[in-house]
Amino acid sequence: MSHHVSITDIEQQPRTRRTRFTLNGALWSLQALWGFFFAGSGFGKVLLYDDALFATAPRAVAWYAAVPQSLIVFIGIVEVLGGIGLVLPAMTKVKPMLTPLAAAGLTLTMILAAGFHILRGEYELVPANIILGGVAAFLTAGRWKQRPISPAPLTTPRVLGALAVLVALALLTFAPTWYTMTNVQF
Repeated sequence: MSHHVSITDIEQQPRTRRTRFTLNGALWSLQALWGFFFAGSGFGKVLLYDDALFATAPRAVAWYAAVPQSLIVFIGIVEVLGGIGLVLPAMTKVKPMLTPLAAAGLTLTMILAAGFHILRGEYELVPANIILGGVAAFLTAGRWKQRPISPAPLTTPRVLGALAVLVALALLTFAPTWYTMTNVQF
């Protein structure tokens, strides 16, 4: 006995939701990951404004000994602002063109970092700069032309989302970085 399936039988079957890969989804995922990474990494450098922390930092990161304290703190500020800039302007839709500009700034930072490490013969650090800078360049292109985010009026849900991101950033990156740098001996 054969069983015939009609169109109405197919229409009545529950549909499974398939996750599909989109450029916009990839950009958002990378923006979040890179945003948190750069904000956290930069915050660690900002903490080196403290002379005691700066004095011990070269034991953990050798190249810190070759760079003035003020430059390390400046790089940290650039990375924190760049990391936040990857997420918040796009998320709130307030000045969303700041997102590809933040990504471009982080790309430039990684190009300069790679050049610095090459000059110092620290070739083992260059692949990380290339990957970090390459993804930042991808975010720049993606949010500049491919999938730009249009500005829109600020709404309560977007403000709450942005505040949630800032709280997550504080709890997941800034607090652990601060704790580690002020309580762990290198």
